[in-house]
Amino acid sequence: MNILVTGGAGFIGSHLCDQLLNDEKNYVSVVDNLSLGRIKNIEHLIPNAKFKFYEIDILNDTELNSVFVEGKFDVVFHLAANSDIAKSYNDPSVDLNNTFLTTFKVLNSMRVHEVKQLVFASTSAIYGDTIETLNEDFGPLFPVSHYGAGKLASEAFISSFSANYGIQTWIIRFPNVVGERTTHGILFDFVKKINDNPIYLEVLGNGEQNKPYVYVRDLVEAINFVWTNSSEKFNYFNIGVDSSTKVKDIAKIVLEEMNELREIRFTGGDRGWVGDVPFFSYSLDKIHDLGWKAKNTSDEAVRLSIRSIVNQIKK
Repeated sequence: MNILVTGGAGFIGSHLCDQLLNDEKNYVSVVDNLSLGRIKNIEHLIPNAKFKFYEIDILNDTELNSVFVEGKFDVVFHLAANSDIAKSYNDPSVDLNNTFLTTFKVLNSMRVHEVKQLVFASTSAIYGDTIETLNEDFGPLFPVSHYGAGKLASEAFISSFSANYGIQTWIIRFPNVVGERTTHGILFDFVKKINDNPIYLEVLGNGEQNKPYVYVRDLVEAINFVWTNSSEKFNYFNIGVDSSTKVKDIAKIVLEEMNELREIRFTGGDRGWVGDVPFFSYSLDKIHDLGWKAKNTSDEAVRLSIRSIVNQIKK
């Protein structure tokens, strides 16, 4: 099968490429502009004859069209997006361009080149700020971050393209993802702060923010599982873990893993930044009924990720 992975040099995308290439029948092509992705994430795949990398900007119609012409793809895994929610607060066009318009460009190329399967990486951020347990049919949906809005708008266009052009779709909504190859996020920030400040660790908010964290290898296994085990025209699933981790506990785990003893100082307030959702709870009944469950708890995922970040920074 000929597969295109957008954002395939990124944190999650590179792990997905590893997963897809475990199947000898798959040929994987990656497009990435390397704004967040890293060549080192995929350099071990470049010698593989079943792998191709294109350094292009998805928003460039000519470049994207040439990849589709050459690739003759059976399925697109669309992961390319802005993944730094706080960044787009100062520049909302980041999510307009990199989260929403990239999706439109990919959909239009699929329409033109008659690619009939799409797997889309969405997010828990589409659900907005609510204390209710979130199942896949929860609504109405009012995102509080530009990132969540860009992903929700993407889902809407995916729905219309699926209906109009016969594109079979899998939408995967997941929470915070942690693990090897990450380049930003709360764990990465904590490790950097500890290295930069020998006196205390600053934590945004009051530390009571409580969210599920899923290990990246569990996530890509789930993405592949959903794609191969659900067959409706339009499939959509929450992916996550049954547990969650408070920010104050993450801070303690980071200090423990780095063998550091220091004060933790909280900036106060119930969230870390504008657009942050301090708490949410997923219903995972749908994915569990399909037959998949995460191997690692939220705390285990956090600890595994911290160890990898510490090793990465040391190198």
